[in-house]
Amino acid sequence: MSGRISRDELAARIAADIPEGSYVNLGIGAPTLVANYLPDDLEIILHTENGLLGMGSAPEPGAIDPDLINAGKQPVTALAGAAYFHHADSFAMMRGGHLDVCVLGAFQVSQTGDLANWSTGAPGAIPAVGGAMDLAIGAKEVFVMTDLLTKAGEPKLVAACTYPLTGLGCVTRVYTDHAVFDVVDGRFVVREAFGDNTVASLAELTGLELGSMADAAASVEGS
Repeated sequence: MSGRISRDELAARIAADIPEGSYVNLGIGAPTLVANYLPDDLEIILHTENGLLGMGSAPEPGAIDPDLINAGKQPVTALAGAAYFHHADSFAMMRGGHLDVCVLGAFQVSQTGDLANWSTGAPGAIPAVGGAMDLAIGAKEVFVMTDLLTKAGEPKLVAACTYPLTGLGCVTRVYTDHAVFDVVDGRFVVREAFGDNTVASLAELTGLELGSMADAAASVEGS
């Protein structure tokens, strides 16, 4: 489909939006791919909640240190100057507002920026909250990396979340395989559409009234 990009392409797109000097946490799952696309010439400090500041990209085959993992138990590397610390100290960093950006996955994101990413609420579903709630309220900006649609074709961008919430009004931007959306004044604004997607086609897929960057700029100028 010409209107979708791959997860690796999306990870690279997110990496390009992270400012130099940022302290960043990458959530479990697809967000960990972002580490592989951060520019080498920029200083961006990655934090992982199991107690590492200064995490690098995934190791080359044959160079795995089994004692060096991220919160998702994936092997990682440590950059020069990296620091290791207690789990409690790591969560204090998260809750204390010391992280500039976190990148999280999602089951649903509402148009007011509410996030649901730890449980579908289905009977027998295994809850997997981890540090998501702490990150959602503690990071200065919350980026979401997810597919626009579920495997069943249901939109993950919704008017209101129906799954158990992780955080209220916490999401800044949503990166999907179809487009990038900002959360602005209670609605999603299409920041960038991929391939042949348009604001109109994305509105049809999500069932939501979407704004465009031109609309947002006009609103700012008129205020």
